[in-house]
Amino acid sequence: MRILVATKPANFRKGHDGLAALAQTMLAKNPFTGTVLVFRAKRADRLKILFWNSRGLVMAYKRLEADSFTLPAFRCGAMTFNRTQFEAFFAGLDWCRSGLSKRQNRSLQNDLNICLHP
Repeated sequence: MRILVATKPANFRKGHDGLAALAQTMLAKNPFTGTVLVFRAKRADRLKILFWNSRGLVMAYKRLEADSFTLPAFRCGAMTFNRTQFEAFFAGLDWCRSGLSKRQNRSLQNDLNICLHP
């Protein structure tokens, strides 16, 4: 499963169709391929997750009560997360440090220097 996290905040008034259009324009990704697309609010305390399950678009919403979701400072395109990174991110943890070895952490930091789909 491929997971893309948009690094630029999204307008959270958008629903299924609005986020699907945003995925196509901002991320240059087809939202109907099964890729999990993650969008965050400006305050980074809310997420909307959009994916296609072969029968329709599914949207999930998560709000953190006390914290915010951790993302790097850059604001272009999207980042690809693996499942472990996404689970830590979704839980509101600092996914850059959650259970990764030093080698994995260095690899992740190198990956963060690459901005996909500017």
